Amino acid sequence: MNSAADPAGPAAAATAAAGSTAATGAAADGNGEVSEAVRAELVALRESIDNIDAAVVHMLAERFKATQRVGKLKAEHRLPPADPARERAQITRLRELAESAHLDPVFAEKFLNFIIAEVIRHHEAIAGEPQAH
Repeated sequence: MNSAADPAGPAAAATAAAGSTAATGAAADGNGEVSEAVRAELVALRESIDNIDAAVVHMLAERFKATQRVGKLKAEHRLPPADPARERAQITRLRELAESAHLDPVFAEKFLNFIIAEVIRHHEAIAGEPQAH
């Protein structure tokens, strides 16, 4: 299996392969061939991952629609694009959610910081546009 070619990424492929191996007892025969049962389980797991990825993309799209509205409101009222207190609170909240979901809180914080940076960039762009009054 070439995990680098897995559309869900090497980590997901490794996790899926590990789960498959544990469930079936053996991933490959002595010749390195993967059994049909393992292949079928990989397909099912990857379909689930694909569905989750689609949901994540749709959720991010909805989130960015809301943050665009926030950016317009901030620009109309000449508020700064960034809100460090809100960002700190969100990071704390997300880290707690990650811990309760058994997700690495460091990863969750990096992910949210990436999103926050993009939102601020959008807010700065909106603030630079002429505002209708």
